[in-house]
Amino acid sequence: MIRTMTTIAAALAALAACAPERQVSGRALYAEYCTSCHGPGGRGDGPAAEGLGKRPADLTGIAARNGGTFPMVAVMSTIDGYTRRGDRSSVMPELGIALQEGPLVLIETEPGNTTPTPANLVALAEYLTRLQR
Repeated sequence: MIRTMTTIAAALAALAACAPERQVSGRALYAEYCTSCHGPGGRGDGPAAEGLGKRPADLTGIAARNGGTFPMVAVMSTIDGYTRRGDRSSVMPELGIALQEGPLVLIETEPGNTTPTPANLVALAEYLTRLQR
């Protein structure tokens, strides 16, 4: 089973390497998908925030809320919607489908394990690291 998963991961990496390279901008993805609710600075004060039943999260304090470490995998899972499936109290849309277009990159999701992940999702999460205060 492990050999099969390793083979699949290697094949996906090879396919991703063959895909035409496209520069992904986390800032542009943030502007397109996040600014309306979270605001340009990530503080949860975007123009659409007032119309929501729950204030959007202040994205500038993600690392501070996690002992000073930015939890990249958890953030990507939240953006994707994976950890929020079935959460009826969440007002944030699941962006997994919107961010799937484009190449995959291998991300270490836990020590020794890599997962093919949409480059757009990674770029957006990496952009959020720059918003931390």
